[in-house]
Amino acid sequence: MGQAVPFGSSNLHLLEGVAFLHEEDSVFEAMLDGWSAQMIGGRRLQAATVNGRVKAIRRFQKHTGLWPWEWSAAGFDEWMTDLVSVRGIAASTLRGYQNTVQQFCDFLCSPHYGWVAECERRFGSHPVQVCHEWNTRPHLQEYEGDPRRRPLTRRELQLLFDRADAEVDTRLAVGRKGAAAAYRDATLLKVVYAWGLRAREAIMLDTTDFYRNPKVPELEDFGFVRVRFGKASRGSPPKPRTVASVMPWAVDALRDYVENVLPLMRTPESAALWFSERSRRLGVRSLSDRFALYRDDLGLDTALSPHCLRHSFATHLIEDGHDPVFVQRQLGHAYQSTTGIYTHVSEDFANALLQEALGRVPQFADLK
Repeated sequence: MGQAVPFGSSNLHLLEGVAFLHEEDSVFEAMLDGWSAQMIGGRRLQAATVNGRVKAIRRFQKHTGLWPWEWSAAGFDEWMTDLVSVRGIAASTLRGYQNTVQQFCDFLCSPHYGWVAECERRFGSHPVQVCHEWNTRPHLQEYEGDPRRRPLTRRELQLLFDRADAEVDTRLAVGRKGAAAAYRDATLLKVVYAWGLRAREAIMLDTTDFYRNPKVPELEDFGFVRVRFGKASRGSPPKPRTVASVMPWAVDALRDYVENVLPLMRTPESAALWFSERSRRLGVRSLSDRFALYRDDLGLDTALSPHCLRHSFATHLIEDGHDPVFVQRQLGHAYQSTTGIYTHVSEDFANALLQEALGRVPQFADLK
């Protein structure tokens, strides 16, 4: 019995003995097809992840004007310089491009797939690894996002919710259309905060994702929420998690929305929790736009985004005395260090912790 040919092998994507009219372009396309097959068939990565990586390789090829068997570390360095100095991309995005090119070169250079021999036969040259320790950005810390992104203070949070509620009252008072949509937006903002959700996690919720918590029967059908579209890891499917309801006031707001407003907007065949005024599932952009409108009306920091509500959730739970491991599970983080990135306790809370710590030191105990 013959040995199985691995996904992505050159002899699966190039017909032996066939001369192409545009040979370089045809071989390059075959390489991308082979790499895609290796990622999907061999590594079981999601199609969206694969498509994003292929697009990045096309960008690199277009920038250099060279084919993979002609690439060099110098050409890669020039592309990195352009991305940083001209386009000003973020550090995490830069590393993503670097990792993609590195993985593609590893694939082409591996003897298992036959691309080196194929290129030598056709072009008298072969691919080499162009990404090295000295020309790629090391991953030195867990969080590399915009440092201006922070939790909202409790005052800012209350101002935001008050502004959203006031929009409903205004539309009702003047008889304007859109009162139901304004109520939906106000509730959505509260749900994002009160369950610590990412924007897409919240938008993709269905009414059937909420269920009872036998330990807290007073919350009735809203004791837990099953987040089905959690953040995926490295091309894997969405990672689900269950989040316990810990803010009864938010449960009350959500229950009122589900019972009195959602029936005015939903379609019978869909269990979606959030609908547009055209009876379609709401998009993430709608959440971002509404948050930005209220934020700017209030004169809050323009760096704040809906994701800052998730940071606020983590911070406020810690300040309210919840166990850090519980908060970690609520957020769906694999590591406590990741949760720490989301936690920015207030000065009053930090001072209280300091006083408690000093109280355990003999020479400071009498100062309490």
